[in-house]
Amino acid sequence: MEEQVWHPIGSADHIAEGQASVHAVGGWQVLLTRHEDTVVAVNDRCTHAAARLSTGRIRRGALMCPLHGARFDLADGHCIGGAYPALRRFPVRESDGVVEVAVPATPPGMDEMPVDQ
Repeated sequence: MEEQVWHPIGSADHIAEGQASVHAVGGWQVLLTRHEDTVVAVNDRCTHAAARLSTGRIRRGALMCPLHGARFDLADGHCIGGAYPALRRFPVRESDGVVEVAVPATPPGMDEMPVDQ
């Protein structure tokens, strides 16, 4: 199991349902959104074409890749109706109104970094 480090991100009040925000956390590009009143954190990288998911849309509980339209379920990160790998999810916790995200202690490799199209 890889070692993880918790990082404070900011106020939980600033994370809105259906809106994406991206934060550089320990070298990772972490996309945060709220889904069904739970804060979700995923790697901001489509597992198919490496595009930034944060430039896509969030609709009906799914992140949509702006490059090819693949949809990823916010509840668990799996690809809906496709054969692409699930998104990398990061543990999230809230403490005194502050959101914290745990990312691996080592920075991401090139296979985990988004590519600007």
